[in-house]
Amino acid sequence: MPCLTRSILALALLSLCGTGAEAHYNMLLPQAASVKRSEPVTLVYQWGHPFEHELFDAPRPESISVQLPDGKKVDLAPVLEKIAVSATGGHDVTAYRVPFRPEQRGDYLFTLATPPIWMPEDEEFLQDTVKVVLHVQVQKGWDASAGKAFEIVPLTRPYGLEPGMVFQAQVVADAGPVPGTLVEIEPYHAMPPQTLPADEQITRTAKTDPAGVATCTLTDAGWWCLTAQRDGGQKDHDGRSYPVKKRTTLWVFVDEKVKPEK
Repeated sequence: MPCLTRSILALALLSLCGTGAEAHYNMLLPQAASVKRSEPVTLVYQWGHPFEHELFDAPRPESISVQLPDGKKVDLAPVLEKIAVSATGGHDVTAYRVPFRPEQRGDYLFTLATPPIWMPEDEEFLQDTVKVVLHVQVQKGWDASAGKAFEIVPLTRPYGLEPGMVFQAQVVADAGPVPGTLVEIEPYHAMPPQTLPADEQITRTAKTDPAGVATCTLTDAGWWCLTAQRDGGQKDHDGRSYPVKKRTTLWVFVDEKVKPEK
């Protein structure tokens, strides 16, 4: 995917503000956002900076599962495979992949949960739940909940989008909306960009409205993540207690703009 042009991120109803550069996120990405029934697809889990494509060793997930279009949940931990992927500087880092073959038509909701990840520069832990939808021919179940205490549920279909389309999702905690919470929005690059824009053009931030809804415009083709966070208590590290930030991430895919033939 070519380097994204970061100019203006339009937001409907909400304003944006800058966040710190080099935000760490967990990436759970299928090799294609849409496939056909019985077509094999591989999902890869990575940890690092999506925009800069700076990767680090990913921790083994605490759990990974898929919710089928008929609502049944399947544990994918038995087929989770540890792999090495190339990172900046020519060295390899740990990642994980999951092979999958959809046997139903409809939308598949993949959910991955991480253990607490120690962030020494911030003196805190990050503990994430990550979701992504795989579309298989029929629009059925793209707005499904993973049943987690803290998650982002799409209100706009998270596939079949074109650059510049408005996207909405609701942040919920314990089955209720979370108003006024910050949602970070960042695109993914499959290769490190040659140049980087200003920090506030890398990771953008919106606030949810009174109904817990975040609204943003995804300006470019490719994968985007929306991430919200809340307090997760305390955890000991080297004899001291440090804060835990519980985060929830939804990955969304934007297609290249379709140009009808004349």
